[in-house]
Amino acid sequence: MASAVEKSAAIVIVTEGGPHIWAIVNAIADQFGPVSVILESPESKKQLLLGRARRQGLFSAIGQLGTMVLTRLGKRFFAGHAERLIAAQKLQTEPRPGQKIIHVSSADGPDCLQAVADIRPGVVLLAGCRILSRQTLAQMPCSVLNYHAGIAPKYRGMNGGYWALASGDLQNFGTTVHLVDAGVDNTGGVLKQARGKPEPGDIISSYALRQAAFSRDICVEAVRDALDGKLATIDPGLPSKQWYHPTIWFYLWTGLTKRVW
Repeated sequence: MASAVEKSAAIVIVTEGGPHIWAIVNAIADQFGPVSVILESPESKKQLLLGRARRQGLFSAIGQLGTMVLTRLGKRFFAGHAERLIAAQKLQTEPRPGQKIIHVSSADGPDCLQAVADIRPGVVLLAGCRILSRQTLAQMPCSVLNYHAGIAPKYRGMNGGYWALASGDLQNFGTTVHLVDAGVDNTGGVLKQARGKPEPGDIISSYALRQAAFSRDICVEAVRDALDGKLATIDPGLPSKQWYHPTIWFYLWTGLTKRVW
């Protein structure tokens, strides 16, 4: 039987997956040894669209859907660029052989809580998954952190890197690791931030990979601080704003006028 110390050193990463997330998972595993990944089922596009229509109106939701479709097509046309980025940055964007993966329906569901309870980790890192409810967070047995592909709190929500560039705010093209509370994005105190810059050929579908490449270190550092009981928050001194997917008309206009794709 594993000792209490060994159990407290266990690391759980909760995610919906994606190449940029696996790059972070593998970077953490390189430093700490095997980690457990709880992989949630993707939320249906229909439910996402309906939720956005309720919050923002049908017109905006349809515009966002158009950008999502265009982005999916863009991934195919720009696959070569993504492959070069991955090779240049030495990103490992697939699960490694033997990676422990626990499939659950939702990060905010009882099956996820049970998986965490069974592992008894010293830290849980959320990375691209559903927002957790207060009830779920209250039952977590350890610190819960979140990796966010944007500089919080200025670029909360979706596509933080894109919105920084579209806003002419190049110095805030970056990422955040923060503690989790029950706010939007499960926002809590900021722990670490990393800033970088896009390279020629980067577009909205490759920003997440670019950001992951320069954010692996802060994820490792935050996990280490959590395991050592040394988490300390910082004040970024930034305003707070939530962002969504750009509408197709905004995306095309910004691409043509500002060359931000």
